[in-house]
Amino acid sequence: MSTTHIRQVLLELEADLRIEIGEQPLFLAVLGPHYVTQSLGELIDTLAQSHLAEHPLFCRLNQLDAAFCQLDLGLYGLCADCETVIDAKRLSHNPTEQRCATCAEHYQHEHRHELRLSH
Repeated sequence: MSTTHIRQVLLELEADLRIEIGEQPLFLAVLGPHYVTQSLGELIDTLAQSHLAEHPLFCRLNQLDAAFCQLDLGLYGLCADCETVIDAKRLSHNPTEQRCATCAEHYQHEHRHELRLSH
């Protein structure tokens, strides 16, 4: 997949996420009506300072931003943990995937452990 194609896929995903934001009154109350003209980074910065920082949509925005950054750095498709190539099927299913299957499983296991410790 070319960088141009990947960027297009990510831009389409961003457009879809912006539509979701527009359908969420809680997000609109925090972002205001000008969210459509704000950059992805501005949206994330504003939401990070709100009670919506734990919302799944906020997490998806962060994952999208990370994917754009990786693409810009020439690291898109490499696991953020072990730096191996992420399986193409995995990226096709989720273009913002940050980890290979092995590291994702390890991350999920560790994350569940952290959640248990915090309760």
